[in-house]
Formats: sequence, C-alpha cells, structure tokens
Amino acid sequence: MTERDTDIEFDFFEEPETREATRPERPPLRGGPRPPMRTPQGLTPLLRLVGLIAFAIVIVVLLVYSIQGCQSSSKHSKYANYMSKVSEVASHSQRVGQRLTVVLTQAGQKTSEIQRQLAGLARDEQQDIDAARTIDPPGRLREAHSRLIDALQYRYSGIVGLDDALTAALKTKSNAAGAALLEPAAQRLLASDVVWDDSFRDPAKQILRSQGVGDIRVPDSTFVQSPDFFAASPLAAVVARLRGGNVTPRSGGLHGTNIVSTKALPSGTQLSTTNRLPIVAGTGLGFEVIIEDSGDSAEVKIPVTLTLTQGSKPPIVKHATLAFINAKEQKPVTFRNIQLDPSWFGPSVTVKVSAAAVPNEQTTSNNTAQYSVIFTLP
Repeated sequence: MTERDTDIEFDFFEEPETREATRPERPPLRGGPRPPMRTPQGLTPLLRLVGLIAFAIVIVVLLVYSIQGCQSSSKHSKYANYMSKVSEVASHSQRVGQRLTVVLTQAGQKTSEIQRQLAGLARDEQQDIDAARTIDPPGRLREAHSRLIDALQYRYSGIVGLDDALTAALKTKSNAAGAALLEPAAQRLLASDVVWDDSFRDPAKQILRSQGVGDIRVPDSTFVQSPDFFAASPLAAVVARLRGGNVTPRSGGLHGTNIVSTKALPSGTQLSTTNRLPIVAGTGLGFEVIIEDSGDSAEVKIPVTLTLTQGSKPPIVKHATLAFINAKEQKPVTFRNIQLDPSWFGPSVTVKVSAAAVPNEQTTSNNTAQYSVIFTLP
C-alpha cells in the first residue's frame, strides 16, 4: 500500500453536526383585553338543540291554549244554542196553558165548543212534544232533556183528559161529582210544572254551572198560571156552567171583594197596616195576597196589582189575575221574583196591593191595603 493510499481520509462516514430545530419563542403578550375565547366545537350543536326544544315547547303551549279557547267558545255556543231552542218550546207551551184557562173560564160556551177548543190545544201541545224531540241536547243534558219531554207529555195528556172527562162529568148527578172526574186530568197539568222545574230546570242549571257556562239562561215554562183554579171548587163551577147553571156573576145582589192579608215570601212575614216591619229580601222575594169574595156571587178574572214605592224613584209594579172565586171564599194571589237593586234596602218602602172592583160592586174602600216595610239583606 502506498503512502498515498494511507493519506486518504474516509470523510464519507463522518456525519456533520446536526442542529436540533427549535421553535422561536412566543413574544410576550402585550397589555390590553384578551381576545374572546372561541366556543368549543362540540357545544354549539347542543345549544342549538336546546333552543329548538324551547321554541317547540312555546309553540305547543300556545297551541294548547288556543285549542282550549276554541273548545270553551264551542261549548258555550253549543249549550246556548240548545237553550235557545228549548226556550221557543217553553214559551209556546206556556201560551197553550194560558189559552186553556181562558177556554175553561169563558162564559156562554157550549160543551161542544169547549171540546173543540180543547182538541186544538192538545194538537198544539203535541207539536211542542215533537219539536222537543228534534232537539239534540249536549251529552250531559240528555237526562234532563228527557224530563222536559215528560213535562210536555203531562200537559198533553192533561188536556186530552179534560176533553175526555167533560162528557162523563156532565152526566153525573152533582157538580162536585163531575169535578171529581176532571181532577185527575187537572193534576197532570199541575204535575207538569213540578217536573219542568225540579227535573229539568234545576238540574240543567247545575250542569251549566259545572261546565263553566252558568251565564246561560235556563227557560221557565209555567203551564198552570193559577193552581187554585184546578182545585175542586173551580172545576165544579166549570161543570155547573156547562150544565147551564149560573156560575157567572149575577147582575143583582151583593158584589164585592176585599183584601184580607198580605205576607212576604219566602220569609212568611205577615205585613201590618199600622206597624213598619223589616222584611228579609233575598233571592226569590215575593208577596202573597189573600182576597175574599165578600159578595153573594162568584166572580171571575179579577185583576190584582202590587206596587212598591220609595221616594221619587220609579215604582215597581206587578200584575196578576184571580181567575175565579166563589162567594164568601178566600183565595191567594202570588207575586214572585221581585228584583230589588241596593237602593231599595234601608229606607222605608210602601207596599200597596189592590183588587180591581168587580161589576156592580158598591164598596171599594176595602179593595186596597197599604203597608210600610224596610227591606234588609239576609
């Protein structure tokens, strides 16, 4: 090996020094507000989901309230529409009852004419029954509506019963016996008002209140305006008149009526013409006036007036009619549902009742009575 060969340096195997790459140092932060931190990527979808859920809840709540409002409005409309239809039937049936009283008290009619008119009244009442059956009541009123139809059927059967019984009544030997044949039919007419009030009107009011629609009016329907007319004595007078007997006021003899007494209802307080009495005036305030036929003849269709006055305010005036009263008989005339505003309570109030003079009445000073009262709250 030559000297030259030994001088060769094996630089090929020598590695140069390596410098470890280092990151430049971050310059110190200068003073001032720190930039806002960016929201981590995983939290943004969650917040969006929460917002959507809250928005959906608000929409659902609004829909619920909207649906409830519509349902409430629909319920009120449904019940109001039903009572409106019932009111038409109630009013028509009540007018049939008023016409019936006129037929039975009108003088100078033959039996055949009365029976013809009774048949017409029965047809009219059957129309009320048919109309009531076409009414579709709300579900909760179905039972009460069935009782309403029962009341109308009592009225129809009562009219038919009077018509059927008249012929047999006129064949009896006495007016009292004839009246006894008419009484069962008359009792059906009286029962119809009880069924209407107790089995339809009052339950219907409770149902409307429970359904939150208590402001809707439930109609009344009073078929018998004067229950005393269908008692034994007036019915006997009907039979006597049809026999040709004298049950209308005679042109001669003593005629007259007088006020016997007056009491407040429902308290039953007897009023005094000399002393001022306190009267509890709650709901259903009324007055019952006892009238006597002080003459020698039966009297019919006597107008009776009740007047309440206090100072200069407009008076409250109520009217009623006593359909029939026998000689020396006493009968009540009732005024109901008198409404008082608060100004009537406290100061003295004058209650005046008067019965109109009957034909040929000479003395009328006892036809009027006047009382002083003070209305108090229950």
